[in-house]
This record gives sequence, C-alpha cells and structure tokens, in this order.
Amino acid sequence: MRKFLSIAIIVLIAVSCEPADEKETIKAQIKEYKDEVSQLNIKIKELEQELLSYGETGEHFILPVGADVIRERPFNHYFQASGTVDAVDKAYISPEINGQVKEIFVEEGDYVKKGQLLARLNTSITENTIQELKTQLNLANTLYEKQKQLWDKNIGSEVQYLQAKNNKEALENKLQTLEAQLDMAFVKSPIEGIIDAIFIEEGELAMPGLQLMQVVNLNKLKIYSNVSEKYLPLINKGDMVELTFPTFPAITMDVAVERTGNVVNLGNRTFPVELRIDNIDGKLKPNLLALITFHDFNDNNALIVPSIIIKEDIKGAYVYIVKEVEGKKTAKKIYITSGMSYNDETMVLSGLNAGDKVITEGYSLVTDGTEVKII
Repeated sequence: MRKFLSIAIIVLIAVSCEPADEKETIKAQIKEYKDEVSQLNIKIKELEQELLSYGETGEHFILPVGADVIRERPFNHYFQASGTVDAVDKAYISPEINGQVKEIFVEEGDYVKKGQLLARLNTSITENTIQELKTQLNLANTLYEKQKQLWDKNIGSEVQYLQAKNNKEALENKLQTLEAQLDMAFVKSPIEGIIDAIFIEEGELAMPGLQLMQVVNLNKLKIYSNVSEKYLPLINKGDMVELTFPTFPAITMDVAVERTGNVVNLGNRTFPVELRIDNIDGKLKPNLLALITFHDFNDNNALIVPSIIIKEDIKGAYVYIVKEVEGKKTAKKIYITSGMSYNDETMVLSGLNAGDKVITEGYSLVTDGTEVKII
C-alpha cells in the first residue's frame, strides 16, 4: 500500500511543479514521471513474483483500475474559425464637389432616414451664377421667340434664327449644370442608419474623397471569416454553422453560410466565408469578434475512447484493456490507429473491438500483464 501511496505522491509532485508558462517543459516532465511510474510498476511486479515464491498470494498487490466497455456510437468532429462582424449597409460619405461646410444638420448618434439632409456647403457663388444665367436666359428666350416669329413669316435669315436658338439652348444647358452642382452642395444620407462619426466641422473645407461622415445601419449584419483552404471541399453555401460571440456568451445561433469565396488568398492560404444575420436588440457591433463552428465529419458507428488514455511508444499509439488470463484480470497493451479527436475524445480506427474493456482510470499505473481489479 505504501508503494501505491508513493506513486500517488510522485504524480501530485509532478502536477504541483509544472510551470504554467513552459508547455514543452511540462510535457517533458510528464513523460519523465510516466517513465518512472512504469519502471516502478515493473519493480512491483517483480517483487510480487518473488513473494509468490515464498507462498504469498499477492492478493494485496492487485491494482484497482476503472474500465469502460466501448460501444459503437456517433462521433462528430467540428472545427472553429474566428470572424469579424460588419454592417451590411454602411456609408462613408464625402461631398461630390469642393466647398466650405456652411451647416451640419446632424450630430453623432442621430438616426437618419435615406435622403435626409446632413450638411450644406457654401453655395453663394453658384447661386449668384445661376441668377445671372437666368437673366441671360430670359433675354435669349425673348430673342429666340422674335426670330422664330420672323422665320415663320419668311422674314430674316435662317442663320439669325439658328443663332438665337443655339444661344437659348446653350444657356439652358449651363443653367441645368449649375443647378445640378447646387444640388450636390446639399449632402444627403444614401441609407437609413445612425450617424456613427462626423469628421469635419462647420467652416472647414470639404472636397470629393475626403470623408465627411459615417452612417451605419445595424439591423442587418454580415460576418466575414478567412478559413484554411484545406476545408474548401467541406464548406458550401447553405451549410448550417454555429455562431457565437466571446463578448456576449449568451448569444448563440445557427446560421446558414451565405457564400464562400472563389479565390484562395496566396498570402495565408485561406478563402473567405460570409454569413448574414439579423442584429439582436442592436447589441452586436461592427468589428466585434465572432466564432464560427463548422461541422466537418460524422460517423454514426465509431469506437471512441478518452484522448487522455492514449499513450505512445516507439511502435505507435496504444491503450490498455482488461483481459481474462487464467481466471485473472490483467492489463493488456493494445496498439491502435487513432483518427480524429474532438472534445477530449478520439475515434479509434483499428486495434479495438466493440465490447473491449478499456482502462480509463489507473491507465498510467499499469503495464502489460499487470493484474488488476475493476472498481
């Protein structure tokens, strides 16, 4: 019993001495301690055999273990990718013409409708030019009408008539252009949404390409994710995925894939995946981190064991099962071929059969042939 207590103390020391920030050191220490435990078990077995030669039954040295009978059951594998939230409708607004900002009619946080006036540029020069053109156009219309009346009576020359008509139409076109420019001085919202930011103040110069405001509509959102190209054959439009948000752990939803990209990024070997969702009470915001869980594998008749019980040596991966040998329960080392792992479980492709009793507790204390009892 003291030997088993010593083994337990060794394992506890191994756990308590692990440095949290040195993974490789931890793995090396675990391997070292497991090797030591394995050597101790071999020595214990040798001593048990020696006791048997003195007539001892060795009953007190039967190792208690926990074992599970493995059955075929469904196994599902998932993988996760991070994504970024963005608004479906958003607008970075800049004016179509140069001009000094005369008035700003909204503030950050205001809700605006499509077509609502946001700001006005200084239009005094354009308005004066329009007024001058209207005066010239009135005269041009009068001259044109008189020339037309004379031409209809076959009085005067055709050249005079055509010159009057051309002058009138040219002024009309100039007036139309200036009125269009005047309309461009009134900056309107192209979408319905919230004024998220205003980047310029009254009196400053605005020009095309220089951002004036940002309007965003949070009702409809899209989630972008860049997924490794190895999953390209497994993800299709319409596939259902699970969407979660670390900032809002309570929000979980099943969403269909809206689209997958058609080009693989040469820099990081990924392709884009896009989802579309309705916002929930306006909680979700653009640039919020999202996590997308994809289902990429399913086997309804898989043999599954806890990942932690799988050990490896120079020959490969193995587990211990309980076998009856001459009426005694012993641990038997079985080499396996392991498949996918998920949620601390691993699918076994070969080496085990349904009904095998796999040692799940005390698996680090046994060696091949160790007598055990199931607790």
